[in-house]
Amino acid sequence: MTEAHVFVIGILLAWLAGIRVYLTVFGVGLAGVMGWVDLPPALQATESWWVLGTSGALAVAEFFADKIPGVDSIWDLLQTLARVPAGAFLAAATLSSDGDLSTGVLAAGAGVALASHGLKAGTRALLNTSPEPASNWVASVAEDSVVIGGLALALAHPWLALIFVLGASIAGALIVWLVWRMLWRGLKRMFAAPAVSSRAPTPSEQSLPPAP
Repeated sequence: MTEAHVFVIGILLAWLAGIRVYLTVFGVGLAGVMGWVDLPPALQATESWWVLGTSGALAVAEFFADKIPGVDSIWDLLQTLARVPAGAFLAAATLSSDGDLSTGVLAAGAGVALASHGLKAGTRALLNTSPEPASNWVASVAEDSVVIGGLALALAHPWLALIFVLGASIAGALIVWLVWRMLWRGLKRMFAAPAVSSRAPTPSEQSLPPAP
């Protein structure tokens, strides 16, 4: 595997950690334990049963918490403390051949994880303005599918995975823009209606005969 492939995998893992950190860590460790991929020294800690058990249990908890409107946004806020550092570690550990983590790669991984985390959290916060829970469920299941599919592709076909996550990012940003546009139009109509109803009638309007 070339250095470019390894770099892409590291960036992809950081991006996935910004969405589902525990599922990503569990998937990496499981891939190592099952022999699907040879993990670099710094990532071999994810193969321990303690890490697998903890990340697996937290992934299940996140699966349910992320599908409850309101709770998902609180969960996202709290998980900022886990997703960004984990994304930094996964990126740096992937590119480390001797176990030493590069400061530059740590910063790059943290930036990528923060970007995907911000996109996810922003999307869910906007969706929570709608009272119905269906949109939250659809968004959450889509995120689960993106992480699982992206993780599998990242380990087998990194360049395809990169195209996949870029497409998912663009789609997510488009959804945020569309929802924000709808909300902005709704707010404009909401504040425009009272202004029209409270406006005093003009002299010409006062002189009009009452409608029969």
